[in-house]
Amino acid sequence: MDTGAVEDGRAGGELCDNSRQNGVDDAELGETSRQKNGVDDAELGDNRRRENGGGRRSHAPGFEANKNDTLLVVATLITALTYQLGTNVPGGYWQDDAADGSHAAGDPIMRDKNRRRYWLFMAASWAGFGSSMLLTLGLLTGVPSRSRAVQWPFLVSYSSLVLTFITSQSRTPLAMDVVIWGAVMAVLTVGIKFG
Repeated sequence: MDTGAVEDGRAGGELCDNSRQNGVDDAELGETSRQKNGVDDAELGDNRRRENGGGRRSHAPGFEANKNDTLLVVATLITALTYQLGTNVPGGYWQDDAADGSHAAGDPIMRDKNRRRYWLFMAASWAGFGSSMLLTLGLLTGVPSRSRAVQWPFLVSYSSLVLTFITSQSRTPLAMDVVIWGAVMAVLTVGIKFG
């Protein structure tokens, strides 16, 4: 085989062509080389797992261990979800104008049926959207994840997403929704500070 064949990639093709001409297919060629080395796939996998600590994954020690790119993905997902929630209000929209003028086509039904729930829902959606945008901006400009400029917008955006979900459930009392939201904020605060 000439050196030019190795440089322009013809060498691999010649090797495969020669092995096919001799009646040996690629699977047999790979199996033969593994048998010659005395290593099978199961042993290779076991050895790799032992080197990596028994196959167990390590747990991140805390919020500051998260990479900015991971948090950026989370912030983008929260932004997308809160945007969707803000534009697709639970209950939908009126399709026609009311004869008595109580609503117009395109108005949210939730706003007319349960005004306080609607405004809590929208406030949580706006807070989540705004804080996730702030979080995204901070991460894109290189603010470290252990900074309060990243941790607090994360806390507000994530808990606001939870509040919008809880508020969209029309059968729960609003006071219960706010208590659950407060509990989620408390758990997230403890997790970020001490986790």
